[in-house]
Amino acid sequence: MSTEPKTPLLDQVRYPADLRKLAPEQLTQFADELRQEVISAVGVTGGHLGSGLGVVELTTAIHYVFNTPDDRLVWDVGHQCYPHKILTGRRDRIRTLRTGGGLSGFTKRSESEYDPFGAAHSSTSISAALGFAVANKLAGTPGKGIAVIGDGAMSAGMAYEAMNNAEQAGNRLVVILNDNDMSIAPPVGGLSAYLSRIVSSREFLGLRDLAKKLAKRLPRPIAEGLKKTDEFARGMAMGGTLFEELGFYYVGPIDGHNLDQLIPVLENVRDAEEGPILVHVVTVKGKGYAPAEAAADKYHGVQKFDVITGTQVKAPPGPPAYQNVFGDALIKEAQRDPTICAITAAMPSGTGVDRFAKAFPDRSFDVGIAEQHAVTFAAGLAAQGMRPFCAIYSTFLQRAYDQVVHDVCIQNLPVRFAIDRAGLVGADGSTHAGSFDVTYLATLPNMVVMAAADEAELVHMTHTAALHDTGPIAVRYPRGNGTGVALPDVPQRLEIGKGRIVRQGHKVAILSLGTRLAEALKAADALDAKGLSTTVADLRFAKPLDEEMIRKLLTSHEVAITIEEGSIGGLGAHVLTFASDTGLIDAGLKLRTLRLPDRFQDQDKPEKQYAEAGLDADAIIESVLKALRWNEGAVAGEARA
Repeated sequence: MSTEPKTPLLDQVRYPADLRKLAPEQLTQFADELRQEVISAVGVTGGHLGSGLGVVELTTAIHYVFNTPDDRLVWDVGHQCYPHKILTGRRDRIRTLRTGGGLSGFTKRSESEYDPFGAAHSSTSISAALGFAVANKLAGTPGKGIAVIGDGAMSAGMAYEAMNNAEQAGNRLVVILNDNDMSIAPPVGGLSAYLSRIVSSREFLGLRDLAKKLAKRLPRPIAEGLKKTDEFARGMAMGGTLFEELGFYYVGPIDGHNLDQLIPVLENVRDAEEGPILVHVVTVKGKGYAPAEAAADKYHGVQKFDVITGTQVKAPPGPPAYQNVFGDALIKEAQRDPTICAITAAMPSGTGVDRFAKAFPDRSFDVGIAEQHAVTFAAGLAAQGMRPFCAIYSTFLQRAYDQVVHDVCIQNLPVRFAIDRAGLVGADGSTHAGSFDVTYLATLPNMVVMAAADEAELVHMTHTAALHDTGPIAVRYPRGNGTGVALPDVPQRLEIGKGRIVRQGHKVAILSLGTRLAEALKAADALDAKGLSTTVADLRFAKPLDEEMIRKLLTSHEVAITIEEGSIGGLGAHVLTFASDTGLIDAGLKLRTLRLPDRFQDQDKPEKQYAEAGLDADAIIESVLKALRWNEGAVAGEARA
């Protein structure tokens, strides 16, 4: 037996075309090297680890068998795409993942031709792959659409909507169901693998096609009986009846870590004349890295970590995270009020609902990746007298906008929206940024929109929302830790539509919404030092506006600045509309609005993103000075006079 070290294979593969030059018996070694490269890279950058480790062999097999990029490979969500990125010409940049100027943590069209469709939200892959497949079919060009979708993403209705319309794609569409948690199928074993190879083979499919043609010549009752017998037999052996009913030819389940099983099945699927086809692959999240396999969440998302021990680099102790402040505040409200309940869409720990669930398991609901259902479910609860809190990330609430409008606002139902990850989110980039919630919510009749300036304000706003029974209400707050202010022992019920003056001045007014308040106060210090006395207001509410306070500030200060962590159309637009409608603009008012730029910002540290967006203290100061056409000499002379 040879003891010579094996020649490294990963260094020989830059693109999938290089991978296809390897012999099949070399692929297991290649996959092992690819897994170690993923572990090493994520140890440096942090990011989504477990999901990527679970698809190393699957990624290898897909690129080995299919002709990517002509065959269009779409990864659902895309958080499992790190092995794919290494295999598609980006290994030299893989240690820049999720950093400013580096690779995105998700698939991104502008990065590579091997990323035909950008993704970071769940359950979109089948629809997109169907689009690629049908476009190629209509154009008469070769190429399949291949969707890799996780079992969790199958909880979203969009996946089934796409499958229900997939028949027209024929054999151009392949859906690979990556089953790493749900275990919706019978156990994987040798018999299952053997059957999968048989039923995906050209011989079997040809025989099945012949039987179908023969059945058409038989009386209808007999033909229907043969069809049911075929479906029943294969369903009993392998599962997949649901997918067959949706028009898919089902193959599986097969071991997603066994390349000797994966390769021949995928080759059969590639060459099949019948379709669309669904391949059911069973994998283990975190596969091949002991700390990940042992962790409850399989190291879904990690900080930088020590590759040897798996120990993650912990941030120094600091103020509590906003989602935990919300979760604890909601528990206290629920202790007082038995009608309060919490709903989340597959993000219990990310929203703090996990804490609530431990205290009130019967009043906590994780509906899976189904934001539309979450909102209408909350509306039904509210209509029956419950006080539901629907805790969803800002970027994911976008998926349920129609339900917010029709099922909540038109009916004026008191659903409470706890909008986490509002504003810019750092390493996850534009796909996860909460840029638009103020704009898309404050435009809706009946909706109340609050924004917490710090964690103490979040406690007050959670209490206020709990007591608000006259219609829908939302509170937004950012990702990360709070500012370190003391949390109140007894929360206050805020008056709807009323802000607060945090600092009093007379020349410049800064009207802040949300956690930009800290930067507004920093800017006020600098402006005061220049002789420009500055008032800072925390508006608290984007809707309804505190019109009395705003009118007073706009008419008693020489220049006013609004600042918010959201897109155009939000607070600034509403203040400008109010000033226009009431004639304040005609009086020569100097009013400037600071908001996120009209573009999608790439990943970076949040403080750098906000500086780039012009939403830090320096940008506030610059905006004030430009509005005043200010110069040092003029202010010095004014001060002496």
